[in-house]
Amino acid sequence: MTGASGYIGGRLVPELLDAGHRVRCMARSARRLRDHPWAGRVEVAEADATDPGATRRAMEGIDVAYYLIHAIGGTGGGTGGFAESDRRAARAFAWAARDAGVRRLVYLGGMTPEEELSPHLRSRAEVGEIMLGSGVPAVWLRAAVIIGSGSASFEMLRYLTERLPAMVTPRWVHTRIQPIAIRDVLHYLVASANLPAGVNRGFDIGGPDVLTYADMMRRYAAVAGLNRRLIVPVPVLSPSLSSLWVGVITPVPGRIARPLVESLRNEVVCRENDISQYVAPPPEGPIGFDRSVALALRRVREADVATRWSSAAVPGAPSDPLPTDPDWAGGSLYTDDRSCRADAPPDRLWEVVEAIGGERGWYSFPLAWRARGAIDRLVGGVGLRRGRRDPRRLRIGETVDFWRVEEIEAGRLLRLRAEMRLPGLAWLELRVSGEDGGGLLEQRALFHPRGLAGHAYWWAFRPFHDRIFGGMCRGIARAAERPAERSGARSAERPRVGERRGTR
Repeated sequence: MTGASGYIGGRLVPELLDAGHRVRCMARSARRLRDHPWAGRVEVAEADATDPGATRRAMEGIDVAYYLIHAIGGTGGGTGGFAESDRRAARAFAWAARDAGVRRLVYLGGMTPEEELSPHLRSRAEVGEIMLGSGVPAVWLRAAVIIGSGSASFEMLRYLTERLPAMVTPRWVHTRIQPIAIRDVLHYLVASANLPAGVNRGFDIGGPDVLTYADMMRRYAAVAGLNRRLIVPVPVLSPSLSSLWVGVITPVPGRIARPLVESLRNEVVCRENDISQYVAPPPEGPIGFDRSVALALRRVREADVATRWSSAAVPGAPSDPLPTDPDWAGGSLYTDDRSCRADAPPDRLWEVVEAIGGERGWYSFPLAWRARGAIDRLVGGVGLRRGRRDPRRLRIGETVDFWRVEEIEAGRLLRLRAEMRLPGLAWLELRVSGEDGGGLLEQRALFHPRGLAGHAYWWAFRPFHDRIFGGMCRGIARAAERPAERSGARSAERPRVGERRGTR
């Protein structure tokens, strides 16, 4: 497996392991793979794909070799550009596979419509031809936009749609595209390892829907619960200008955005479905666009997303984020982190944390909390009127004012999910640690904005965070230092040694 540290490779490795295969990953540095959750289950060989000798040694004893390397970006197809890098690496890899006696090559590239291709797609097509002409039976799977959290194409779609309720767009928004869910891509990649020896060709793979990019943005908005997007195409935005525009609106790096945008001028729709002659459809059938988006967004709707989802420990499905996905993957997530030490043992600090809300309040700026509750009731929310069931103990699923207990680990963790009316999703997480000599409270507020209103909401209230969130952290610590019978909601605002705070 090459490209195991990338988006596809990082998700394909566990699928191959679960299918009963032994996997060896090739990387220039073994350190690049150590943070993957499956790292302890694979062999690792260090080699540069452009070095035929090192690559051949890495392939000793290998039956099937996956080529998932792409030199995306660069300045063009000339010497030293990404196309030349792709060409050299592909040739070295193919020759090494032939010399090592590999029986099957599998390559995932882009579709090749019968028209002038973008430099990005043209380079992918050249790599595919190199694999097919290597003398080793090869499968070249050709896909268009892949839908899954972390996919560069999907992240670009996500950010454009969520951040722009109305947009002036280039003509390529009317290009027809046949997207495919990451789950289905992995299904075909795993099955390709067992194709008959005589198969040496390319196959188009796609989902059941053919859409324009504008259709995809509108349908993404519907699945994500956003208002309908207004899209006005104009003829003046060239791919170069479009990539600059994408770079301003989204955090996707320009070196990645530009080739993706240039490729959108090509219609990428399956011209055949011959893969069905050799590989059965996915067990649940091909996944349509709307469901693939819902799967990619599901961690934003579930309990497990209360940490940065690209830092989640192990994804529950291929469409979920991986810890090694780039920082810009997974959508926007704002955080406010605070830390306060208390001159009280951790168990006393936990007593205060578990008793938060209700009659005791939130240990900071009570007027602001009451105002927020009143505003929430005015707009049809639950406000602060629900209080809590027990003044000292909490259980998963219980309400605490306008929060709900999403996770609780006695003595250690309390995670609350907001149920007030918000242009997004919010959590409050309180962690307790330390020794008998003193406890440490780590407090994190998280907000996943929905649309432009969500981003505006976060930044509008950002100046008050020190009073609200900082004050809460300090207030809880002070309450833990007082005798249990006296701990309450009111406390003075004074800085504490050891406090830290931040936002992203």
